[in-house]
Amino acid sequence: MNTKQMMQWTLVVLFGAGSALAQEKAPVSYADETRDERATDLAKRLANPIANLISLPLQYNYDENYGANDKGSKSQLNIQPVAPFSISENWNVITRTIVPLIDLNDMPGVGDKSGLGDITASQFFSPKAPTKNGWVWGAGPVELIPTASDDALGGGKFGLGPTAVVLKQSGPWTIGGLVNQVWSIGGPSDREDINSMFIQPFAAYIVEKTKTTLSLNTESSYDWENEQWSVPINVGVAQLFKVGPQIMQLQLGARYWVESPTGGPEDWGLRCQLTFLFPK
Repeated sequence: MNTKQMMQWTLVVLFGAGSALAQEKAPVSYADETRDERATDLAKRLANPIANLISLPLQYNYDENYGANDKGSKSQLNIQPVAPFSISENWNVITRTIVPLIDLNDMPGVGDKSGLGDITASQFFSPKAPTKNGWVWGAGPVELIPTASDDALGGGKFGLGPTAVVLKQSGPWTIGGLVNQVWSIGGPSDREDINSMFIQPFAAYIVEKTKTTLSLNTESSYDWENEQWSVPINVGVAQLFKVGPQIMQLQLGARYWVESPTGGPEDWGLRCQLTFLFPK
């Protein structure tokens, strides 16, 4: 199975789950108040990128209007496993990995390409308990691994830098931000150096009755080498549900490109994400 076929099958799973969800009379069936409280807790932990929760998000993104003639498009499926580990009585380390499968169509200077992109891995060292003011935080290293199957799908350089996240959860609200900075530290000399900053402020609101999560964020990046911003604003609606014993969350969303590099995407893009949850 090639990359494009894998992405197509994943979309079938995502939208199939959405159809199953739409046919349910209730997002999740609860027998008692304890289960209801547990579902609320899961929704809140999903809004926290460094929560003590094993999860496997499959995130599909589609953007178009690349190039001077606006004919290029990009589909990207991010496989994003999240795993927390207890390292002491008071500390966790949360690993977050992004494995991108990319499909480019009519891309200027590239044409059609499909395959694996560069993997990004982060490790957040985080206190198990919030601060006395209710803040949750984590910090650690981020690594960029040049795993791209084609030069057009990645930077070709090893990268390293710091990453950090801070957030606060109050009632149905989660508000916070995640940042990282990556510098290239090795790789072919004929490939461009990487010096990139990523900034992601985020806000989420959980509807108590249905466990529906409304989210807003930006995933802004700044290329220091070329002095260019990429600023998409993302909005999404996510719903918890179950298929048999498996708990999942389906998110549907859209984004608007406020700023993008020359020849980059324009106007609107789409996002669909299916997250498998494995609570302890």
